[in-house]
Amino acid sequence: MSFASLGLTPALLRAVREQGYHAPTAIQAAALPPVLAGRDVLAIAQTGSGKTAAFVLPLLQRLVESPARPGPRVLVLAPTRELAAQTAELLRELAARLLHRPKIALAFGGVSINPQLMALRGGCDVMVATPGRLLDLLDHNGLQLAGVQHLVLDEADRLLGQGFADELQRVLALVPARRQSLLFSATFAPAVQALADALLHEPERIVIEEAPPQITQRALQLDRAQRLPALRQLLRDEAWPRALVFVASRYTAELVSDKLFAHGFKAGVLHGELSQGARREVLAALKSGEVQVLVATDVAARGLHIDALDAVINYELPRSAADYTHRIGRTGRAGARGVAVSFICADSAENAESHFRLIEKRRDQRVPRERLAGFEPEAVASEAQATGGIKSATRKSKKDKLREAAARAAGDADGH
Repeated sequence: MSFASLGLTPALLRAVREQGYHAPTAIQAAALPPVLAGRDVLAIAQTGSGKTAAFVLPLLQRLVESPARPGPRVLVLAPTRELAAQTAELLRELAARLLHRPKIALAFGGVSINPQLMALRGGCDVMVATPGRLLDLLDHNGLQLAGVQHLVLDEADRLLGQGFADELQRVLALVPARRQSLLFSATFAPAVQALADALLHEPERIVIEEAPPQITQRALQLDRAQRLPALRQLLRDEAWPRALVFVASRYTAELVSDKLFAHGFKAGVLHGELSQGARREVLAALKSGEVQVLVATDVAARGLHIDALDAVINYELPRSAADYTHRIGRTGRAGARGVAVSFICADSAENAESHFRLIEKRRDQRVPRERLAGFEPEAVASEAQATGGIKSATRKSKKDKLREAAARAAGDADGH
């Protein structure tokens, strides 16, 4: 299978070669023909499989082949600014070889809206945006959606979930009912299947079940107070050139990054409250080797591509099995090997062992538990944690305390 056999124009074939694409991936080979034919598509394929190019290439060709009209003609929605920015960058790189180059606009929140409004003067052919900022642009009369012919939901499971449901419905009410709709995702929860069915008309359903990425998963049992020193020890022992550490909040991201930096690690931080310029700088520093360890919230869990990322560490566990899949999918990409380490704290208020077992159950797998030498936990996880219980090697259970209290009371009564 070659890109030429899929029907791409000579200009796009040149662009593909310049991007270093030698042959289409499975998702690209399956998606290009129906997208070029104008069909709706629901495509599910794992992270790192080339989903973005699978819709970018045929849509660029359709733009070139169709007559110009007031735009945007293509609307791509993404859940995060990182994913939106990477999609727009790929669009611009591939479009650079086209004789009639389409105008590509990018918009996301967290930055001033004024430059984005200025960039839209004169219109655009392709709009790549996060839903909230797109609605802001519409409220400012920055663009109209009446000319949209092709709608793409990238990471569709997130966009169809509760977090974006209201914003997405507002956008859908403004685009023409007669359009081509494309939904791409690495995971697709059954709960949103009905919503997807309502958006698509006789879609081509594509599910790519490739060999799983070569990711060695590890689960380290330790106490919460041991996490920072254990993380430092792990990074020293393994000496990964690039590692991504996931935490649950901006505060923890900055705290862990600062502590690592203070101990001599080349550490950086990435979270939703950073400016876009700061995000670009830290990602460039990670890719260049100036940063060895990037501590991030889940803004880095989807759409973020980092070549040769050696390891992912879940300093704090993700909220769901889908988020776990996306987190660890940052490593082991494009046939490379990777490592994913999760910290399991038996003494955590969130009952990490029970939560991790739920993730394992949803993923239909079991990750062997380990302990890091010198960081053995005082709280010992047991089978009882599957239902929320914790046994401790140093603390007595509530039941044991009640028994002792009853025994003391009986002794006092005998003494009287």
